[in-house]
Amino acid sequence: MKNQEIANIFYAMADILEIKNVAWKPNAYRKAARSIESMSEDIERIYKKEGMNGLKKIPGVGEDIAKKIEEYLLTGKIKKYNELKKSIPIDVEGLMSIEGIGPKTIKILYQKLKVKNLKDLEKAVKSGKLRSLPRFGEKSEENILKSLEFAKKSGGRKPLGYALPIAEEIISNLKTLKEINQIQLCGSTARRKETVGDLDILATTKSPKKVMDIFTSMENVKRIVVKGPTKSTIVYGDIQVDLRVVDSKSFGSAVQYFIGSKEHNIAVRKIAISKGYKLSEYGLFKGNKRVAGAKEETIYKKLGMDWIPYELRENRGEIEAAQKHKLPKLVELKDMRADLQMHTTYSDGANSVYEMGLTSKRNRLKYIAITDHIGLKIANSMTLKAIKKQRKEINAANAKLKNFKILQGAEVDIKLDGTLAASKKMLSELDIVLGAIHVGLKRSKKEQTKRMISAIESGYVNIIAHPTGRIINMRQGYELDRDKIFEAALRNNVALEINAFPTRMDLNDVHARAAKEAGVMLSIGTDSHSKEHLKFLKLGVYTARRAWCEKNNIINTLPLSKLKKKLNI
Repeated sequence: MKNQEIANIFYAMADILEIKNVAWKPNAYRKAARSIESMSEDIERIYKKEGMNGLKKIPGVGEDIAKKIEEYLLTGKIKKYNELKKSIPIDVEGLMSIEGIGPKTIKILYQKLKVKNLKDLEKAVKSGKLRSLPRFGEKSEENILKSLEFAKKSGGRKPLGYALPIAEEIISNLKTLKEINQIQLCGSTARRKETVGDLDILATTKSPKKVMDIFTSMENVKRIVVKGPTKSTIVYGDIQVDLRVVDSKSFGSAVQYFIGSKEHNIAVRKIAISKGYKLSEYGLFKGNKRVAGAKEETIYKKLGMDWIPYELRENRGEIEAAQKHKLPKLVELKDMRADLQMHTTYSDGANSVYEMGLTSKRNRLKYIAITDHIGLKIANSMTLKAIKKQRKEINAANAKLKNFKILQGAEVDIKLDGTLAASKKMLSELDIVLGAIHVGLKRSKKEQTKRMISAIESGYVNIIAHPTGRIINMRQGYELDRDKIFEAALRNNVALEINAFPTRMDLNDVHARAAKEAGVMLSIGTDSHSKEHLKFLKLGVYTARRAWCEKNNIINTLPLSKLKKKLNI
């Protein structure tokens, strides 16, 4: 799929145009980019099927932008984008990756300090030059330096929500080949880690040369890094993909080895050695005799363990649990009855109440919570009048959607003093309330903890949305005293969210597991801003599984009547 590639170009064009003080066009490109990246359908297929008319049906895409999409699909580039990049000597994309830096700041940094790239920015920060600029100070320099270090550590890894569809597309294509006997996605993608460096695929076949020929000539292959008889590496879109062909007798042991993690594999190999075996990617051996290798399950069984779900393979207690036959029965997507965070045209969403409800019902959910913004001005915050109008629309949608229920909620901003950015009258109109921090992210750990606990103790909040405020590869989020937050949530019957939006995944797996072990209720919300985003629910389930969550740890698995009882709503 070229959706994300095109969206990224339009975002970059918007940023450059804003730096150049061009009116209205930046917003037009960003609107188109948001629509394109949220689509589940391949934009290239839309074009092949319907041409320009199909492209112009995409929200935010008019004649001019459709022509640029067509140009990219046909030539692999957009002339106007290349012209814009050459028009300014600045690495806009690199600088925009730093938290707190936007197009206006980039313009000031270039005009005043000749900052063109991340190297220049780091030099300016370390020399203390930034604090000489208006609205910059010692604290700003400290924050930017932290963000620069964070950007280095992220190492260009892709969010799971971006990498997984690409992996699934490649595997789906290869599965159609009669030459392929077995195929398996491996690595961190198979373990559903929140970010992915590259994609690893294993296969068995009697025609490796033909499989490698097809693999290296797929439509979206940008570059062949290496091509061999049993291993090839390509760049597909903008992510590296490795395909290895292995012997069917070793397929299970190869899968076990290449899924990892490294820490898990080391621990399993030590157990094998203690039992007189040798374990490698080629099989489980007793002396020179291979006693297992074709199937993973047989290897684990020989070592006295239950088979371990991929998401748990991080050497965080899963091996001991498998030895004792006490692995958790992990929550599954089919267990989910609801999605408890999404947005509509009443704030910053792209679709109506009914459209979000209908899509959710088609996705086999039983109920949802519409949670448009209150208190966040940039997201078209709802007023009391809008809340009442939306209630009527929700009632009408509920009348149409049989055996399905839409709850009226809101994502209410938590102000700096910990109070909610909504009147009691507004809050009393709602079925469910999500509290969220969006501003003042640089406050101290003590201040942020006090702020969030105040919201939890308000008596109005049912769920804390994206509790750490992090954005993957962009910002680390604010600091909190986790234990105090857990205690307050438990005491006040408030759930903490696993936000399933690909760039958030917040709570992450480590924090979600800590919350679960503290007895705190967890909620999964997609934070959808279009009906296309509703598919992200599975990403939240993956995080919950990595957090060792079972069905009873996630409130979305409850029937609506039990959810109401659980949250006292």
